[in-house]
Amino acid sequence: MDIAYAESRYRTPEIEHRYGPQVHLVDDPLAWTLLARASARETGQPEVGRLVRTLYEMLARAVVAAELPRARVDVPTRMVASHPEAVCRGQAIATTTKVVTVGIARAGTVPSQVVYDLLNEVLDPALVRQDHLFMSRTTNERGEVTGAAWHDAKIGRDVEGRIVLFPDPMGATGSSMVSAMDHYATRLDGRPARFVALHLIVTPEYLRRVHDAHPTASLWALRLDRGLSPREVLATPPGTRWAEERGLNQHQYIVPGAGGVGEILNNAWV
Repeated sequence: MDIAYAESRYRTPEIEHRYGPQVHLVDDPLAWTLLARASARETGQPEVGRLVRTLYEMLARAVVAAELPRARVDVPTRMVASHPEAVCRGQAIATTTKVVTVGIARAGTVPSQVVYDLLNEVLDPALVRQDHLFMSRTTNERGEVTGAAWHDAKIGRDVEGRIVLFPDPMGATGSSMVSAMDHYATRLDGRPARFVALHLIVTPEYLRRVHDAHPTASLWALRLDRGLSPREVLATPPGTRWAEERGLNQHQYIVPGAGGVGEILNNAWV
């Protein structure tokens, strides 16, 4: 076996931050370029749909490479007929990993399908499942988010030993994500191996809410938006003055953000 492939030291490039090891803010100028285009007010369908799919294909590859367990492979290549030593040996993703990807309607439907398709290519498809949640934020009379309401769900009950992935474009308040993680942690059969959330954009408020509720969950994002923070806070590495960082306006929408991604993806403004 070639010692160069005896182990993997793969690390996704990340921007500097002080949110802790469970938060992964990807340093990818190509992704930032495409995400800025997807966030622009003039971008609509079908372009926004293509961009979101492309961005999740990029993010999903990074997360699968970083988060899924690895195993040794010994695969004879086509050259083995003439060279008995022509066996590819090294580290690869463990194909026996059990996973669930959760599509949170509406914005998370396409991202979850992208992740599901990739997992079926990489893992044993019999161990890959896709669940569907239908939920929405609840608000008070001032338009402030008070929580998340469940409308329906199609969920396989077994979660024992499974890595549960939550691909949801916008991590704003964290209400929906905490509600979803709570459900998978306490109301199904078995204990999940761990939770992994995949986002295009997150806010400091979101990171705080989810981290406090599920401190072992891995939180991945292509961009952190804290655009309503004071200027002196923006001059510090993210997380340095976490309590003073703001990315949500009075109606709990992200600034600079991308607008209502669920509405834009579906051309349904409700």
